[in-house]
Amino acid sequence: MNGMTEDEADLCWMRMALAEAREAHARGDWPTGAVLVKDGRLLARGQNRQNTQGDLTAHAEPDVLRAAFAVHGPQAAEGATLYCTMEPCPMCAGALKLAGVHRLVLALRHSRMQRSDLGGYSIEAFCAMTGYVLELRDGILEEDYLALRLRWGGDAHHRK
Repeated sequence: MNGMTEDEADLCWMRMALAEAREAHARGDWPTGAVLVKDGRLLARGQNRQNTQGDLTAHAEPDVLRAAFAVHGPQAAEGATLYCTMEPCPMCAGALKLAGVHRLVLALRHSRMQRSDLGGYSIEAFCAMTGYVLELRDGILEEDYLALRLRWGGDAHHRK
């Protein structure tokens, strides 16, 4: 975004991702939202749609990638930044790697949620295991998203 520092831009885009998470929550889906940005330009928005679509793979990250590819073509995410309210699971991390996303900005990490279903998984562990070079920043609007996530109350089920 023109005239903004990287910190200001990260906050602005994460607010948009948080709005996507709130919309998913209001619809009855896991409250996860994502925004894909390249060169300061919004490519697409995405949300978790697992419950309403009955599809366990309908996480926010594949949703935003599909939306970006539909409008901008299959190379759209190469070099892009993904703003996501929740740390990507292994499935979504694989999609980000294949799509060429180079920067990831997160609100909340699985470790903060004390998720036991993922063992020692983290996005850094995925990157180390697969050779994925990814710039990472976390903690952007973490408390705001944590409050939404705790209202969901479904994390005892260990789903995204």
